[in-house]
Amino acid sequence: MENKFKIKLKGYKKLITIFMSLLLVFNCSDYLDINKDPNNPTVAPLDQLLTNVEINFKNITDFQNLSGEVFSCYVHQFVFREEQDQYGTKQDNTLVVNSWNIAYSVLTECDIVINQGTEEEEMIMVGMAQVIKGYTATMIVNIWGDAPFTEAGLLGEGIVSPNFDNQEAIYQSALDLIDEGLVNINSGKGQNPGTQDLYYKGSVSKWNKFVNTLKLKLYNEIRLSSLFDASKLNALVNANNFMTGISDDFQFTYSTAQSPSDERNQMYLDSYLTGQTSYYASPWFYEILKGWNPNIHNGITDPRLPYYFYNQLKPGQLPPDVGDPTTGDPKADYWDRNTGFHTIRFGSVSANRDFASRDSSTYPGIYPAGGKYDDGSGGKANANVGTGAAPHRLLTFHEYLFIKAELMQAGLLSGDVRATLEQAITTAFAKVDNVVANSKTTQTVPVLSGSSEVTSFIDDVMSEFDAASATKKMEIIMTQKWVSTFGDPYDQYNDYRRTGYPVLADPNSSSKEYQLDNEDAWPLIDSETTLTRPYQVSIFWPLAELDVNKNAPSQKDATAYKIFWDN
Repeated sequence: MENKFKIKLKGYKKLITIFMSLLLVFNCSDYLDINKDPNNPTVAPLDQLLTNVEINFKNITDFQNLSGEVFSCYVHQFVFREEQDQYGTKQDNTLVVNSWNIAYSVLTECDIVINQGTEEEEMIMVGMAQVIKGYTATMIVNIWGDAPFTEAGLLGEGIVSPNFDNQEAIYQSALDLIDEGLVNINSGKGQNPGTQDLYYKGSVSKWNKFVNTLKLKLYNEIRLSSLFDASKLNALVNANNFMTGISDDFQFTYSTAQSPSDERNQMYLDSYLTGQTSYYASPWFYEILKGWNPNIHNGITDPRLPYYFYNQLKPGQLPPDVGDPTTGDPKADYWDRNTGFHTIRFGSVSANRDFASRDSSTYPGIYPAGGKYDDGSGGKANANVGTGAAPHRLLTFHEYLFIKAELMQAGLLSGDVRATLEQAITTAFAKVDNVVANSKTTQTVPVLSGSSEVTSFIDDVMSEFDAASATKKMEIIMTQKWVSTFGDPYDQYNDYRRTGYPVLADPNSSSKEYQLDNEDAWPLIDSETTLTRPYQVSIFWPLAELDVNKNAPSQKDATAYKIFWDN
């Protein structure tokens, strides 16, 4: 991980150099107007600054040495050999430190756009920056809790050790800032950023739908806290200007471009282009998709499985890295003979856990990473397969529908929860098709929407929902949201702490944790998984921040320090 971090850091150092150069330019006030060269402006164009804000914003929760790796482990969609296994992320964890630093660079860059844009009366772009700043502030709270905000980025005013603000106060300030941003976006004052806006190409109507959907998401996050205001939720719902389709999704679009910079999906780069396996598919997630979990969706096979994960092994193929062809012993921590699915278990202490498995492991598929669709033919997962053209999804139309279903089930929103859940699941399948269609893959990939497999799956889930208790209905909603938003672990981490769903793997459970049985001489041994640490209900403040900020609090106990909405 250290070498990989150094490579990634080069890019960040370049960004920091550019950013500091801009700061120097902005502080140069000694030039007379007559000395300004129009071909060498001393102030960067606002639309280009906005572009940089949008790029850095998506990095906060992305993969490849960022916090997405930690959260994807904490919601049991991937497993890692590093310290995040068994919820062991430490206060000097590189992934967390990177996300903290980027989040605060976004706040600073947003302030530059807001201040410069206000002076130039470019209020549309000011509004966009205000929304992103507010969104970023809620992310900081949701991950860390109390944090610098009011005094953050005021180094020029002599504040080198900003105070940590109360998390609820930050969140309220963020909501207010988002409201103010929406007003400015609709002000009609200033130029439209057009294609410099990487999310909506300057579409004011799409920004309106996104911001309102974001507000609904945030109101839902805080629905069990004292900060929740039902009147604001009702007013927002009555205005009814939310996302209406997949084209409204708020996502960062990755492409197949590799030059002058590599613009492929970061999970793809961090898995298919490496010399060793780094992302291990969660067997807990796999067994739910297979319909093996005895407590949720039992007997219901999810048709998205070959879109979510790619098996290098053909069905029945012995793992070539360590498998013994003489005895047939796969020497695998977790291997499904019937599909070729090969991985390690969360909290595993098996002797087979740490074997090299580059040519055997199951990899992220075409949907989350722009990797390969699993057609059952096997083959190496490397730079010669897949395209890397899968978006980093931040807030989508199908996630909005799941949020509506949750609010309905919680009694805070009127409507048909069953119909809304069914629409959410149907739209989630359509989103997979949408990602595949834009992936530029050369594979022949079946369309999911309208297929008999998808129709049967949805019917079965809805039948399960119909027969469920009120509590079980909420579990089904949140489990399907977890499945359908695969690749967006930040919101899933929030959802789990808010609702307790989906139910996650517990290596210390008295019941059998995994249901796989290859009917051979090498069964899974349940005692080979363990859990020695409690769940982290927030993430440690970075040690580097506490070391240099004299106004920082003492380090928290991340297993006890809750975010204010966590009940």
